[in-house]
Amino acid sequence: MECQGKRTDSLDQNDSALELDSSPLSSCEHSSSMQQTHPTVMKSADYEPVSSEERNLDVDFVTTARNNESVPMKDLCPDTVLGPYFSDGMRRVDYVLTYHIQKSGSTRRRSSRFGDNNFIQRLWRSLSTRSSRAPLQPKEDPEVAAQEHQTDYHEDDKRFKRDEFEENLRKTGLELEKDEESTIPGIGFLKIHAPWNVLCREAEFMKLKMPTKKVYEVKQGSNVVEKIRMFIHKVTAPLHPKVNTSRSQCEKPLCHAFSREKQHLFDLSDKNKFFDSKTRSSIVYEVLKRTKCMKPKYPLGLTSLLANGVYTSAYPLHDGDIVGVNAEPNDRKLLYEQWASYSVFYKYQPIGLIRKYFGEKVGLYFAWLGVYTQMLIPAAIIGVIVFLYGCATVDDNIPSMEICDPRNNITMCPLCDQACSYWKLVTACGTARASHLFDNAATVFFSVFMALWAVLFMEHWKRRQMRLNYVWDLTGFGEEEEEEHKDHNRAEYEFRVMQKKLKQEHSGLMDEKVKLTCTDRLPAYMTTVVMMGFMITVTFVIVFGVILYRISIKAALHMSSHPVVRYNIRATVKTTAAIINLIIIIVLDEIYGAIARWLTRLEVPKTDKSFEERLIFKTFILKFVNAFTPIVYLAFFRGRLVGRPGNYLYVVGSYRMEECAHAGCLMELCIQLCITMLGKQLIQNNLFEIGIPKLKKMLRKRKSELDSIQEQVLHNTLKRYEKDQLLGPFVGLNPEYMEMIIQFGMVTLFVASFPLAPLFALLNNIIEIRLDAKKFVTELRRPIAAKAKDIGIWYNLLRGLSKVAVIVNAFVIAFTSDFIPRLVYQYMYSPDGTLHGFVNHTLSYFNVTDFDPGTEPLQPMHLGYKVSVCRYKDYRDPPWSSTKYELSKEFWAILAARLAFVIVFQNVVMLMSDFVDWLIPDIPKDISLQIHKEKILMVELFMKEEQGKRFAARDNQDNCTIPLSANQSPPQPRSRPVSQANCS
Repeated sequence: MECQGKRTDSLDQNDSALELDSSPLSSCEHSSSMQQTHPTVMKSADYEPVSSEERNLDVDFVTTARNNESVPMKDLCPDTVLGPYFSDGMRRVDYVLTYHIQKSGSTRRRSSRFGDNNFIQRLWRSLSTRSSRAPLQPKEDPEVAAQEHQTDYHEDDKRFKRDEFEENLRKTGLELEKDEESTIPGIGFLKIHAPWNVLCREAEFMKLKMPTKKVYEVKQGSNVVEKIRMFIHKVTAPLHPKVNTSRSQCEKPLCHAFSREKQHLFDLSDKNKFFDSKTRSSIVYEVLKRTKCMKPKYPLGLTSLLANGVYTSAYPLHDGDIVGVNAEPNDRKLLYEQWASYSVFYKYQPIGLIRKYFGEKVGLYFAWLGVYTQMLIPAAIIGVIVFLYGCATVDDNIPSMEICDPRNNITMCPLCDQACSYWKLVTACGTARASHLFDNAATVFFSVFMALWAVLFMEHWKRRQMRLNYVWDLTGFGEEEEEEHKDHNRAEYEFRVMQKKLKQEHSGLMDEKVKLTCTDRLPAYMTTVVMMGFMITVTFVIVFGVILYRISIKAALHMSSHPVVRYNIRATVKTTAAIINLIIIIVLDEIYGAIARWLTRLEVPKTDKSFEERLIFKTFILKFVNAFTPIVYLAFFRGRLVGRPGNYLYVVGSYRMEECAHAGCLMELCIQLCITMLGKQLIQNNLFEIGIPKLKKMLRKRKSELDSIQEQVLHNTLKRYEKDQLLGPFVGLNPEYMEMIIQFGMVTLFVASFPLAPLFALLNNIIEIRLDAKKFVTELRRPIAAKAKDIGIWYNLLRGLSKVAVIVNAFVIAFTSDFIPRLVYQYMYSPDGTLHGFVNHTLSYFNVTDFDPGTEPLQPMHLGYKVSVCRYKDYRDPPWSSTKYELSKEFWAILAARLAFVIVFQNVVMLMSDFVDWLIPDIPKDISLQIHKEKILMVELFMKEEQGKRFAARDNQDNCTIPLSANQSPPQPRSRPVSQANCS
């Protein structure tokens, strides 16, 4: 082991060019690894040494009086320097800022077993696949929140701004250290550490709830629901992750907002663990957000500095490595083993540990995803039962048996003009039998069940959310505190305000307070309205184009002389059209997401919260319309705008509108929904998230020209902040939520046509949870912990979709399926009360001599005999009646029954949903009792404290009372109270 000293330079605050000599620092290296030149210490101090067991913990660093002395490093192991610490191996790195550095003409030489500096440059180029400046999104990560309106500052200007910003950070009490000699070429690192006094001060400002010494027993509820919950918890004990908890689940510490005056109330026996790494990074981030660079004409905050390229990225550090020689026990490694591994797919998620490491906002997302996946299990079971019921009763279904009976010699009218000939109804036997799998009596029951399921899911999540708020001590987290932490002006807003202020200075018109008004944003609002309307119109046009594809390809296949092609026309057209729709949906999703971000940037929202809400609204509208427009067309419009033989409806010249199969459009709707749902989940969600990172990793290996052993050895030499720099920035939770919201819509909106949708969603989510977990733990930088009481606007979207699902399923059953026509026939027109004769009842007659000229079949003798009358599916009067081809009375009777069913179904289900909502309280009874108990215990704790103060003050007064002699006068009043030291 070899120790070296280093002299570093820094810019003085007064003239920005003075050099200051810092104290020499020591560092340790492996003789086999690269020689590292050690970072610049920007605040010199000595610290108490720590044992090797404590190096992974946050240390309470107490400054001593000895200045300008080198920190002893001989007792530290080499891997300590590689961890999340300063070069002294004791002060923890709580936050990192990176910036570009210009290299001098003389390139630094380093000894390396793999070659010269060109290898490091090749490695950096191959590893930095993600740009340090990510697209603008309203995320907690300040790097991602930085804008793209970059200003070309000179490097010296950037350096001056960094010096002033860093000096202001030091004034707040933060300790800084630079590393411009890192392994990654061209990147400098600014490491930030928050001492104990800064942590205490900021925790008090932020009103952070911290555990006190008071611990009380959490009593479980005594009602039946809680007993059932506890029984289920004991039965499912093997499914819980093996995460060690420091305290029993029956005990909970009493938490209170941190106060420096009441430090004696808190458990400060181990200050190293009092503020965990998540809390430390969030505290430093709050300081960074309010610190400004004041030298420019307009103050620049952290996001503005990132946007202007003064800094390139900003992020907190992960706790440590997951695998390798440097991997010591830490929360990240535990999350990887018990959460991000596919081998534990059957276990519950360690929500408490997720919240501890990533913060409440990320913890709530995964808790919601877990509840949603858990609730999909009964829905999937019932859906499979409904599907199996259809399979079991397909041979007993009278309408499909009549269609498949070859003795019913029913000749059907052509499905297209000229190219299509007459056809036999028996050829639709397969479609009729397949339609029964999804269109049967159990479909109505399943639709009612799924409507109630959606309400139960929302109620279950509200109760689960309230329980988490209690466990995480968020019950007192009000909207005022939430706004205080979130609503900071965005960099782009500040930049636009600065431009407006400069224009007013040039024009001589100055306002007291410059801000962006609706007039300033009016062009952006008009652009948003026009672009949103244009994008929705584009979606409709593309769907119409797919309709024309189906019409034309069907006519082309009918003209084919190959018998196999002619036999599978309907299946071929359905499948290819559904695949084309899927590809278009996936492509447009990416385009619409980029357009929504662009439109939101044009509006220049003031705060991140406003940006996020506007972005979510635009993205949801565009993606929802994109995903569900083809499905809505198949469910409610196809086959209803056709006309009749001799008077068909034509579009774009000679294109005749599509007809449904004899068994209805429900089968085609099922195929479209199945392919869209599976395709989005397998391709867009899973393949893109798994395949693209694997492909990038493969390309990086090929470009680096290194074998796996060399890469592993090099990885072991990188420091913690260098490893995190190579990870991708955290881009927020909106894409994850949007993906699940669209899936929830497919599960609930058209579940009457596809009862297997909950099963496919369940299988996808089991993979999605572990996939997202692995991405958060291994592939992304650690996000800044953000507090949140709920999932925000996403809950309103879920509730809205669950309400709309009742109406949509009512219309699907009434108008898309044959449930109502069968019911009306059975009870009004059937002679024996059965469905015998139902098929013949639904077919109308048409005289072939009434065809329009040029629309009759070119091969009328295709069946071997001359056809004089053909049949088509509709309720119209026959050609021999006085009102031929007019809608019959059966049509109006069935229409009335359909509308009555929609009204009854909707009101009954809504009434049942509201009853379930009223029956289940939002707050569990045991949680409300525990919250009330906490308030009482907190009052008792403060009362005891006040009593203790009174007794102590009384004792001090008694001790200070001295008897006066006859010639002594009473003491004069003092401006300050007598201290206890003076009384002793």
